[in-house]
Amino acid sequence: MLRAPLAWLYRRLGRRYLLTAIALQFQLSYVVVLGGVALLSLFSPLTSTDFWRILAVAEVLTLLEVLLALGLVRRLLAPARPWLDGRRTPRTAVAAWCAIAGLPLDFLRYRRALPAVLNVVPISLYVVWELEQPFLPAFPILLAGTSVVLVYGVLLRFFGMETITRPVLEDVSRAVPSDADLPRRTLSVRWRLLLALPAINVISGVIVSGLSADDRSLGALGIGVAMAIAVAFTISLELSYLLASSIVRPLRDLRRGTEAVAAGDLDVRVPVLGSDEMGRLASGFNAMVAGLAERERLREAFGAYVDPDVADRVMAGGTTELEGEEVEVTVVFIDIRDFTAFTERASAREVVEQLNAFYARVVPVLLEHGGHANKFVGDGLLAVFGAPDRLPDHADRAVAAAVRIAEVVRESFGGRLRIGAGVNSGPVVAGTVGGGGRVEFTVIGDAVNTAARVEEVTRLTGDDVLITERTRRLLRRSHGGFERRPTVALKGKTERVPLFAPRAVAAA
Repeated sequence: MLRAPLAWLYRRLGRRYLLTAIALQFQLSYVVVLGGVALLSLFSPLTSTDFWRILAVAEVLTLLEVLLALGLVRRLLAPARPWLDGRRTPRTAVAAWCAIAGLPLDFLRYRRALPAVLNVVPISLYVVWELEQPFLPAFPILLAGTSVVLVYGVLLRFFGMETITRPVLEDVSRAVPSDADLPRRTLSVRWRLLLALPAINVISGVIVSGLSADDRSLGALGIGVAMAIAVAFTISLELSYLLASSIVRPLRDLRRGTEAVAAGDLDVRVPVLGSDEMGRLASGFNAMVAGLAERERLREAFGAYVDPDVADRVMAGGTTELEGEEVEVTVVFIDIRDFTAFTERASAREVVEQLNAFYARVVPVLLEHGGHANKFVGDGLLAVFGAPDRLPDHADRAVAAAVRIAEVVRESFGGRLRIGAGVNSGPVVAGTVGGGGRVEFTVIGDAVNTAARVEEVTRLTGDDVLITERTRRLLRRSHGGFERRPTVALKGKTERVPLFAPRAVAAA
């Protein structure tokens, strides 16, 4: 009910909102004191003079307490001042959140003895003197009665401050980093219920006792307070505990569920214990986790057919179309030598198993060096470095990956498999192409064709890896050095192309 007006007030007042709203809320203290004096008049007949004198003394003491309380609020909000003043960074957001979220509880902790010193004891003593009552038992009874009024005021301030700070916390929380380690600064739901409900019952019991009392005396006040406390901390406390448990247990299940999801467990489910708000919340949580699990399964399945980097971009962008753009990349074309002869003498199953074993060793090397397998063509593989993610050192990564792949194939397959890898750099057009509901990410350009033709030359030179002059000029590292090979004429090239073989895997 108050959310919209408070949000409007926060937008209007900005950084002045918190102190202004809390100062206005503290004015209710004077109304509470008036109610306390009126409650006293239900138990002990007061002349108009007595009533106004007691009220005046109590209000003056309350004014002093309110001024001190506002000073404390200002000090407690000091860590939030940079954020409220406009210096909004993740660090100031965390500090502001801690200060504002912890304000109601910190306020009670720091001033827990102040009301007793400034209000409860002095007012009780003054009433004993004003009404000319014997110190015993009048003072203890008045002390208990005044404490009941104080508890009501404390609850009003605590929950009032929580309500007032809500629009600010909503604003601050948007700037708090998701991985921020926020301390526990508020009272748990269980303790709110276990403390507030019995206290409310005590207050209600004393008021009802005063309204229905036949014996208007301080003794009746003492009996009313004692009976209200006895009921609140026996029957009422048990019911409060059961109510708290019915609310806290589903919340605890949800907290554990969210922690499990944060840890990567998408199989977690929370029990749905009813059809009330908590039950609908649990059901909604389970539906959300099921949706996340389905999304993860789609991502994994998608990633099995599409490069992980491309899959992540598509999943994040929500579209299968990646706009074509011209970028400079390094292309590695890899082919298994003499694989056609192997397919002629092997079964289809053996061919597929051999290819899968080969790619299971090659693709991780590409990913480790920042490249991605753009296309599988039978026993051939087109790898790209520098698209879709830009890599300033794409040439170095591609050469290092090609050399490492040649080493891995030798180590894994011995002489049973040999590869040829052509490496070339240049501008390409990168994007998604296709139609009829099916598209794929690809790179198009002369750099791709040249890499494929350089791979064919490896069969003539006997090298596992050959790179072009254009790629060599882009290198920032030595890679163990290179051996020059004779220039060759490539299809589509008017000039002969210089080639180089990395010494680490060069032919003897």
